[in-house]
Amino acid sequence: MWIWYVDQSQGGSIPAIIATAHRHHIGTVYVKEGDGTTRWDQFNGALVKALHQGGLKVCAWQFVYGDAPLAEAQVAAAAARAGADCLAIDAEAEYEGKYASADVYLRSLRAQVGARFPLSLAGFPYVDYHPAFPYSVFFGPGGAVANQPQMYWRDIGTSVREVFAHTYLYNRLWGQPIYPVGQTYAGPSRMALRLFRRYSASYGTVPSWWDWQETEVPEWQALGARQGWLKLPGFTPEGEYPTLKVGSKGDLVVWAQERLITAGEEVEVDGLYRAATRRAVRAFQEAHGLEPDGVLGTATWEALVHYKPFKVEWGSSSPIVSSLRRGGSGRALLRPSGSGADKPLSATLPAVRDEIRPPG
Repeated sequence: MWIWYVDQSQGGSIPAIIATAHRHHIGTVYVKEGDGTTRWDQFNGALVKALHQGGLKVCAWQFVYGDAPLAEAQVAAAAARAGADCLAIDAEAEYEGKYASADVYLRSLRAQVGARFPLSLAGFPYVDYHPAFPYSVFFGPGGAVANQPQMYWRDIGTSVREVFAHTYLYNRLWGQPIYPVGQTYAGPSRMALRLFRRYSASYGTVPSWWDWQETEVPEWQALGARQGWLKLPGFTPEGEYPTLKVGSKGDLVVWAQERLITAGEEVEVDGLYRAATRRAVRAFQEAHGLEPDGVLGTATWEALVHYKPFKVEWGSSSPIVSSLRRGGSGRALLRPSGSGADKPLSATLPAVRDEIRPPG
């Protein structure tokens, strides 16, 4: 369960928070620790110790803007020093197009908390609505190791089934475990809450919930109901991947281009699926015994996702290597594509729309 304001959750009583959590089978609480460059003193070592002693895991969460990534990383790192078990990065519309900021933030944060500290991204669930969002940086090397998409079906205006289908179609590509964030605000029905839990179980995961202070007694009862632990009978999660082809644009193309590079193909990381990317996909398909149609569909993705994404250091003062080609000996030859590029060309694309309505 996510906690926005501690003093508005069980009146700020830590024993009451612990008791309520155990009564409704909540094992982890996410407590807001920072907003941009500002630390919230509600998250501190004493709070973490008390919740730990009460048998709960405690994760911090920080809303980030990307305007001062080094300072934001310092705020985030303070959560680890306070004893947090993990950190959830809440990055939303403010981070559209900010590839260099995401890169700087994560590199600085990792330098302070270490490579093993668990980070997650809690962002928009519908990747295809946000072609300029730097998912590929947040989930790239050194980034988040868990994905917590905000799957607020009621706020989006869809069904529980559809929010899972749409979210998983695209988010599976990031290669990190998905832990859905469901909503207990805005009066969802108990049936919908139980169904969200059952879809989560059917997808082999467990959800968390936004948020504590807006959760009423009926919602709490649904979160603890035994029926929510059961998988849906006869349900098989979709195993498809999205199709990319000439004309596709956005961060999904960036992600594909970074993996094509690691696979040894020559391509520039620009987020645009043009002739050069099509040639690279065809070469990859030929090398892997696939139909060389130049279209990146499920069969090609299934081969491509086994390659780690190439690490592009956006905004670095050193040359950014965005393509490589095979040499005669089979050894990769690097070719710099420029110096200090802070984002791919696709990073200027507008959002299709916000699936989650802004507050207010």
